[in-house]
Amino acid sequence: MTPNLRELPPRFLRTKEAAHFLGLSARTLEKHRTYGTGPSYRKLGGRVVYAVDDLQAWTERGAVTSTSDPRGTLLPAKRHEPAPPAHTGRYAR
Repeated sequence: MTPNLRELPPRFLRTKEAAHFLGLSARTLEKHRTYGTGPSYRKLGGRVVYAVDDLQAWTERGAVTSTSDPRGTLLPAKRHEPAPPAHTGRYAR
C-alpha cells in the first residue's frame, strides 16, 4: 500500500515556507544564505529547499537559557569579514 502523499508532513520547504517556519522574512533567509550564516540548504533542479531537520538544528545552535548565558552561535544576516590571511610573502618570519 503506497502512502497518500498529501498526508505526509513536508520534508523540504521552499524559501518562503522555511522563512515562515522560522519566523523570519524570506529576504532575511535569503541574506543568511548569501552570507553563509543560515541553515543548510539544497538545490534541487535549480530550486532552493530547506530540510525541516536542518532548520530545527540551526535554531538549536542559537538556544540560550538566560540573558547571562553567552550568546548562541547564530550570526546575524550580514557580511562577516573573514580572518586576515597569514602573511606568506617574501619577508614572512
